[in-house]
Amino acid sequence: MPGDIAYGKAVLIAFDQTLNAIGGGWPDETLSSRAWRWHVDGARHWPCRLIDRVAALLGDKNHCEESFKSERLGRQLPPEARPACARQKPQE
Repeated sequence: MPGDIAYGKAVLIAFDQTLNAIGGGWPDETLSSRAWRWHVDGARHWPCRLIDRVAALLGDKNHCEESFKSERLGRQLPPEARPACARQKPQE
C-alpha cells in the first residue's frame, strides 16, 4: 500500500469512518475525533473517556485528541491531498 499507513490500519480507519457516518457524523471523520470534539465542546464526555481507556490498554495514550490532530493534518489522506503545512517533511 502506498504511503505511510499500513494496509490493516487503513482498513480500520475506513471502517471507523463508516461507523461514524452511519451514526450521523461527518463521513471522513473517525469516531475518536468526533468524541474529542464532543468532549472539548462539553456536549458528551463519556465517548472520549471510554475510547481513551480502551486505547490506553493497547498502549495508545490520548487517543481521541491525537485522532483529532491527525484529522486536522489530513494524515489519512494521500500526501498530495493533505494541507500544505502537513505535506512538509519535518526538519532533522
